[in-house]
Amino acid sequence: MTREILYGFHPVGEALRAGRRRVEAVLASQGRGDRRLEVLVAEAEARQIPVRRVPPAELTALAGPHHQGVAARVGPLPVLDLDGLCNALSDGACLPWLLILDGVVDPQNLGALVRTAVCAGMGAVILPKDRSARPGPSVSKASAGALEHARLAVVTNIVAALQALKPLGLWIAGLDKNDGQPLFASDLSGPLAVVVGAEGKGIRPLVRRHCDFLVAVPQAGPIDSLNASVAGAVVIYESWRQRHPRPRAENGMIKNR
Repeated sequence: MTREILYGFHPVGEALRAGRRRVEAVLASQGRGDRRLEVLVAEAEARQIPVRRVPPAELTALAGPHHQGVAARVGPLPVLDLDGLCNALSDGACLPWLLILDGVVDPQNLGALVRTAVCAGMGAVILPKDRSARPGPSVSKASAGALEHARLAVVTNIVAALQALKPLGLWIAGLDKNDGQPLFASDLSGPLAVVVGAEGKGIRPLVRRHCDFLVAVPQAGPIDSLNASVAGAVVIYESWRQRHPRPRAENGMIKNR
């Protein structure tokens, strides 16, 4: 079993709360008078998880300099393969609203995109086995712990994944700033997989050809592109808006529920 060292308040806390992987021990810095740390220690002890008080230098040696005084020794995060994801979609256990990342190699961008997907309530995040940042502790930190709640699927081939998803009724929308139709004129309300490409390069040509349509985030300023995680977040929340229409009164004002 692969073990990892999570570090920081949010990753460790969300791993405890999500309960999706085994937490073997929580490591807390000695001599740190921090209320957040003591709350986290109390959460671990309430779950009968061993807590060790260790010197700050030991935490730094295990987790690097950004541990915030706490780390956890954990087992692997559960990950689906393509068959498992398709089964979950077919059984209704997974919402048919997915994020597919084609070659996002920056852990900060991957963490930010996972956080957006989790906050929006997407069904799963699909990553390629190769040419991608690994969903490990640095991504959990970048996601502020959201990775601990994400349903992840790791696939060998993104194109094969798109081909498997289409018969299940999902439309594939690729994010492409050059050739995409205007985002806010696109229908993103139904079963959908949103494909976000690599930083700088975008979606690979073969993946692009297997998308049902492409969308572009409108821009008016002098900079020619958005960060991958920002552009992905804009598309995800436009889809969220379309999936959650609010009734309007006759005068055009939004009704309060």
